[in-house]
Amino acid sequence: MDIQIKQEQAEHYKATEEVIREAFLYEEYSDKKEHLLVNRIRTSEAFIPELSLVALDQADNIIGHILLSKIAIEGQDQKSDSLALAPVSVLPEYQKKGIGSQLINAALLKAKEAGFQSVIVLGHESYYPKFGFKPARLWNIKPPFEVPDEAFMAIELMEGALENVEGIVQYSEAFLE
Repeated sequence: MDIQIKQEQAEHYKATEEVIREAFLYEEYSDKKEHLLVNRIRTSEAFIPELSLVALDQADNIIGHILLSKIAIEGQDQKSDSLALAPVSVLPEYQKKGIGSQLINAALLKAKEAGFQSVIVLGHESYYPKFGFKPARLWNIKPPFEVPDEAFMAIELMEGALENVEGIVQYSEAFLE
């Protein structure tokens, strides 16, 4: 599908939040509050405006959104910066048309260009590996809460970026409310 992906602007916030709300309305593993999470992240120290992207249709309507925000991976003797991919949203009528994939690829590329080295995601174990995500346990990276092992994944944006990184992911306060 022919779409345009660009950085989200403040004037997009309300429309973006509605897209996110609608995208998760019928998802089984959703608390239906992802739009509120995005709102909280935008006002936190974890927010990186350049990594909040929207997908626009040919009439410039927002039909999708992705957000990467700052997190840390804390081990015994180290703390490493990383990013969280959460959430990626596409309006239900536009799902299964490759828009989510385009958003993910664009966000990962922008993150790499900005110098970030890795991204963590909690998501469908059959979906994210096609982008290069692998189980985070391969690097001894653990979530701060109970989740299925196969759903907690990481990707190196630069080869070897997670080689000497291990520990527990520390999400921003925005995720904890």
